[in-house]
Amino acid sequence: MNTQHPTPSKEQINLLDPFERLGLDHIRLVSSARDAEKACAELAAAPHLGFDTESKPTFRVGEVSDGPHIVQLATPEQAWVFQLHEPGCRAPVAELLALQGVTKAGFGLGDDRKRITAKLGVEPGGVLELNTVFRERGYRKDMGVKGAVAVLFNRRYLKSKKAATSNWANPRLTEAQLVYAANDAWAAIRVFHALGLGATLV
Repeated sequence: MNTQHPTPSKEQINLLDPFERLGLDHIRLVSSARDAEKACAELAAAPHLGFDTESKPTFRVGEVSDGPHIVQLATPEQAWVFQLHEPGCRAPVAELLALQGVTKAGFGLGDDRKRITAKLGVEPGGVLELNTVFRERGYRKDMGVKGAVAVLFNRRYLKSKKAATSNWANPRLTEAQLVYAANDAWAAIRVFHALGLGATLV
């Protein structure tokens, strides 16, 4: 029988020291076909990546998002933020996301997968939903990045609400957007390795 583990509450998480962040010097913005091809070739050689997407928020009833507008992928050392408004960027990203041999780990990826299929015409391969791993290990409440970082690192993951609801379709992303997006993917790969998954999924 699985041991059941409690998930820390918001109040408990707020008492923790902040989790470190990936700085701009370790974040690569990719917005041209040439850069995308180079970056995707580099990323295809990594066995495991942190993965997330961002879409411009929809505010009107019935409004359908045409996201994702950016795709984030990360190794434990750095993160790449791909802008999809540039058509030349899309094909290399689609090819990488469809690749089965590379694990793409993240949180709450169901919606991301649907949007990627609709926008890029591929079914993402090798996707690992980290919440499922926590479920299998006896955590009954849904586990997002904040809870996971609290459980595994005893730290508080910082998320900016302003950045979260910003315009991700903007051709010029702000530094705050880049840091927010990159760190979501980077935290996912840190959680992945902290769970000891790297060794089991090679």
